[in-house]
Amino acid sequence: MKFGRRKRDEGEVAEVEVAEAVADEVEIADTTPEVDIATDADADLDEVDGVAPTDKSAPEDRAENGPHDETEANLVRPYVDLGGVKVLPREGLHLRLEVEEGSQRVVAVGLDYDDSTLQVQPFAAPRSTGLWHEIRAQIAEQIERQGGVVTEVDGPFGPELRASVPVAVDGDGGTAGVRPARFVGVDGPRWFLRGVIAGKAAEQPDDASEIEELFRTVVVVRGTTPMPPRDLIPLHMPKSTQTAI
Repeated sequence: MKFGRRKRDEGEVAEVEVAEAVADEVEIADTTPEVDIATDADADLDEVDGVAPTDKSAPEDRAENGPHDETEANLVRPYVDLGGVKVLPREGLHLRLEVEEGSQRVVAVGLDYDDSTLQVQPFAAPRSTGLWHEIRAQIAEQIERQGGVVTEVDGPFGPELRASVPVAVDGDGGTAGVRPARFVGVDGPRWFLRGVIAGKAAEQPDDASEIEELFRTVVVVRGTTPMPPRDLIPLHMPKSTQTAI
């Protein structure tokens, strides 16, 4: 497994790469639309179609088929430990971390696989309520405010957003068109896992089983440290491929 690091200009995101042998490198910053997770826990959202903003959203078989909590995962599989998440290596998978240049804090995990990119972020959540219904509405509002188009559909993980997100042009404040993206989310026990899918799996959602299965294999490590809901569960660079959770 190769390990490398590339820095960008001050204020931009540096990338740390951990890769099996892969062919062409795909830049996360060029493939994953930047839409921030909302942090206003007191947002005023009404119940929609009988679903309260605080209801949990997850596949009925989540505990069996993932995304898993660390207490549910197969303990003998060789996961890569990234702190708040563990990722299962596979042939053709290119894993990289997004790191804040100033603080050197890891803020997201990017996975390039099957001509697609999956970005994942784990967040702390309440024990008995979820975050995805509320956050999903806020993401949709943000994309539309940026001039994009969003449609909510019932996907393999429950409600998801399929969007055409404007792509910014550096320097002049304009846009260079739109890029398709899928925003998925799963509420687990005391955590929320957000995924942003770009590339083939966003352009052709009916041919996205490989990247969807990859999202299923992510293991979230919430830990026991008290954290406010919506705080990013700390991520870190991998120390080694571990044989146990």
